[in-house]
Amino acid sequence: MALSKFLDPKLDLTFKKIFGTEKNKNILIHFLNDILGFTGVNTIQDVEFLSTIMNPEIASDKQSIVDVLCKDSLGNRYIAEMQLARDKGFEKRAQLYAAKAYSRQADKGGKYIDLKKVFFIAISNCNLFPDKLDYISSHTIRDEKTNEHDLKDFQFIFIELPKFPKSREEQLENVVDRWLFFFKYAEETTDEDLRKIAEKSPIIKLAYDELDKFHWNEKDLVAYEERVMDLQKEAAILEQKLDDAKQEGRQEGRQEGRQEGIQIGEERGIQIGEEQGEMKAKVAVAKAMLADNIDVNNIAKFTGLPVSDVEKLKHNN
Repeated sequence: MALSKFLDPKLDLTFKKIFGTEKNKNILIHFLNDILGFTGVNTIQDVEFLSTIMNPEIASDKQSIVDVLCKDSLGNRYIAEMQLARDKGFEKRAQLYAAKAYSRQADKGGKYIDLKKVFFIAISNCNLFPDKLDYISSHTIRDEKTNEHDLKDFQFIFIELPKFPKSREEQLENVVDRWLFFFKYAEETTDEDLRKIAEKSPIIKLAYDELDKFHWNEKDLVAYEERVMDLQKEAAILEQKLDDAKQEGRQEGRQEGRQEGIQIGEERGIQIGEEQGEMKAKVAVAKAMLADNIDVNNIAKFTGLPVSDVEKLKHNN
């Protein structure tokens, strides 16, 4: 695909601009309904944005802030997260933030019976579950024996973009495919691709419009470019750390190999010395026995020397 005028929707800055603003609330509503498969009377009609700071006590830590948090008119909570890289403990963090969004409802003095469901949706630019083949997985709490869904208030949806196999517009079969194509290939989308996508999913065309760099003011574009450079710097630092770790590992391996070789050499030298000393002792005993005219076969049996070696000693004396 040819390069296009669109920015990358996977950055936190662009993701929040598309899905986390009052102006684009309609895009978020459509996205949630499409990904969650809500239709008819179950569709989300409206949402209210909530504070995205999950841990106020450590709000300075970017890991304590989700990208989008909102609730619908029934009170159900929705967390939408863009995950650029695999970080240790992401699954636990997802559960923690879902639990916090759930417990916040009780902080206002409500009854437990009034607690509403929490949906955690993560769009990941890396493989979260390497052993899973599907690029979308949905996780709920179920009875291990009967698979009954009694505990219904938590649902986790993980979208793993690297596993999404469709790279051309004509391969897209439904609106979910078009959303995933948007996340994975927005920067490369051509005007012709966009025209076809817009015919089938006009709301995704609005999402593309938010990524059109020609619609951005200079200040926001500078912020976007700085964010891209920060991510590139972080990636370069990580790559250097990996290279350093590999080099250190190779050096340690060589050093351990040398030390092992030296140790083996020393042990082999001691072994050879002991063997040579033992041989000299056997030869000395054999010579003494020969001097006493003891039979060659008896000498060989006593010393452990081959008969041929004892014969040679006899003739050399």
